[in-house]
Amino acid sequence: MKILSSIQLKELDQYTIDNEPIESIDLMERAAEQLVAAITRRWDTSFVVKVFAGPGNNGGDALAVARMLSNKGYGVEVFLFNTGGQLSEECHTNLQRLKECGHVYFTEITTSFTPPTLTANDLVVDGLFGSGLNRPLGGGFAAVIKYINASPSPVVSIDIPSGLMGEDNTFNNRQHIIHADVTLSIQLPKLAFLFPENEEIVGEWELLDIGLQQSFIDNAESPYHIMEHTDIQRLLKKRKAFAHKGTFGHGLLIAGKYGMAGASIMASKACIRSGIGLLTVHVPINNHNLLQLSVPEAITHTDVDQQIFAVPEDTDNYQAVAIGPGIGQEEDTALALKEQLQQTSLPMILDADALNILSSHRNWLSLLTKGAILTPHIGELERLVGKCTDSFERLRKAKELAVSLCCYIIVKGHYSTIVTPDGRFFFNPTGNAGMATAGSGDVLTGILLALAAQGYSAEDTCKLGVYVHGLAGDLAAVDKGEIGMTASDMIEALPYAWKKLAEHER
Repeated sequence: MKILSSIQLKELDQYTIDNEPIESIDLMERAAEQLVAAITRRWDTSFVVKVFAGPGNNGGDALAVARMLSNKGYGVEVFLFNTGGQLSEECHTNLQRLKECGHVYFTEITTSFTPPTLTANDLVVDGLFGSGLNRPLGGGFAAVIKYINASPSPVVSIDIPSGLMGEDNTFNNRQHIIHADVTLSIQLPKLAFLFPENEEIVGEWELLDIGLQQSFIDNAESPYHIMEHTDIQRLLKKRKAFAHKGTFGHGLLIAGKYGMAGASIMASKACIRSGIGLLTVHVPINNHNLLQLSVPEAITHTDVDQQIFAVPEDTDNYQAVAIGPGIGQEEDTALALKEQLQQTSLPMILDADALNILSSHRNWLSLLTKGAILTPHIGELERLVGKCTDSFERLRKAKELAVSLCCYIIVKGHYSTIVTPDGRFFFNPTGNAGMATAGSGDVLTGILLALAAQGYSAEDTCKLGVYVHGLAGDLAAVDKGEIGMTASDMIEALPYAWKKLAEHER
């Protein structure tokens, strides 16, 4: 699914009007019907609906919603802000239709505004400003938004919370943005919905399909995408009946210093559960027995050091290498990592301490093989690219790093984001807050290693790995709940996640 810019969304509306063809006011009516259906599914007629409408087309949507809700038996009060004395054509038309409705309390604000009492039994419909906003709100509108946010009323925003810009909010005033409980987004999501700092602003968001022209969306250029199940399903290779373990690759995992053996164990188990043919794990001497007992399917190769990764592994017999989980940042380990990078030309996955070492030795980044996969969480990414004001800046810097190194970066978190060497972004829809637990990243590293060893391209490895990682987390949460689930639960759910992905669409 593409994520279009605010400008492109406006063009999409116009393209639909021109090519369906349909009148703009009729398209607005269609949108309002979908909005009302979504609202009535969530809130019944015991709520008094208080609609705050702006002078543009977002306000026109809100006025149409007010009329339709009134016709369905809701008590409705409308506050139309027309301080500039100029309504859009569609907003004006819907105002006339609302007045003809005859049973809606209506106030048009042109100068001063006496705010209504808002209680927990009122539902605020936010239709002040839409996705076309390109500057922070101030003045009277900011005061209205603060008043709504301070109230106990649930808030539903039409298309986007008023005051929030669709993409870059780096210089926005967050106190002057509606904090919605639910955002009903028209046709496509906005990029800003996917950023953690906007969670309390956007609330739960739902897409409403109003039949905008798919041909425009298909042909529109956008670097931003949300991965979908059917797209990921198509990437999965069919396993041939006469295949053997050599068919599915041999991977090398370098993980787990003494005291962090769990990182190597979890990554190994996830790798084994993700279809790899053979797995060798390079561990310090003190971890050898632990790994052999915990993951008998894996081959172990023992370092010369008792406690750390100190000597690089020859990679001639492998198809892919993953390094980093729990290896620590000791000086000898850092030097061993440098040597490993110098002598490895295979597909590589770098995670955790490998990334932390590279952030302290930035000149070593040039040693990475083209197409390498880096899997930082936000803190690890910022050690590589510097502190960021917000998620939009973080993505921009991640893109610059991916392009300069010709590598893939997976920024882990809710909506984990794959950043490609050509500057595209793929957001992952699977996963849940239960995955915010120790070992979750190690599980992802193991999955990625298995896929790379099986010969998947770096991009397909990232897409499949991130999606299935989240899907396993979702299945584990169904069984265990988000609070009680562990990384080991995700590993146990992996076979079912792969099975679910391999099932043909019915």
